Amino acid sequence: MTLSICPLSFRHACEVVDAMHRHHRRPQGHKFSLGAITASGDLVGVAIVGRPVARAFDDGVTVEVTRLATDGTRNACSLLYAAAWRTAKAAGYHRIITYTQEGESGASLRAVGWQAIAHRAPRTGWDAPGRPRQVLGTEFVARTLWEKTARATPLLRPPSRDVRGRHPGSDIH
Repeated sequence: MTLSICPLSFRHACEVVDAMHRHHRRPQGHKFSLGAITASGDLVGVAIVGRPVARAFDDGVTVEVTRLATDGTRNACSLLYAAAWRTAKAAGYHRIITYTQEGESGASLRAVGWQAIAHRAPRTGWDAPGRPRQVLGTEFVARTLWEKTARATPLLRPPSRDVRGRHPGSDIH
């Protein structure tokens, strides 16, 4: 089956996640979303790419595939991961990350050159006395962190901004 990539609105991608994803709900936002479509135009999967969830990775040059959902169509996951990286790289990002849960092989990620870089122990949840959170069912599951990088060029930090969000030396007010 021949598959192609298409851009998707955040709303449309979230509707697909709601219908197809096994264990996560829609994310809060995105930088961009992509779809995998068949030659007849059937949407068989989506990738939603946004800012990294972990603050330590939110350096301005890293994005995260926060959701990837398919209907099980062969090679759709690999196609979406590869397209997410190409799109991010073309937009100037130097690194893309994602997580898989324990029990997921990561074969689609390995197939397109991503590398497992860390294994995370199960967490007990996000709930805290001053910040109550609902149990989602994804707690208590170990995860693997994967990445794809453009390390051929030195990792550059984006220019710093002043308190108004302007770049230093900018004449635009």
